[in-house]
Amino acid sequence: MKKQFFKILAKVNKAILPSFTKKRLDLAKASKIQLAIVGWRSYVTLNSLD
Repeated sequence: MKKQFFKILAKVNKAILPSFTKKRLDLAKASKIQLAIVGWRSYVTLNSLD
């Protein structure tokens, strides 16, 4: 159940949230909101893969 939820959430994130890796974002120069988005996307991805 939890894994299915995170898989669906990962698809929603991919559709809605921007991809900073494609934009070559430097994490050292990223704003707090950009870092939060990167962290959220990685958290969802890790939980969907477990």
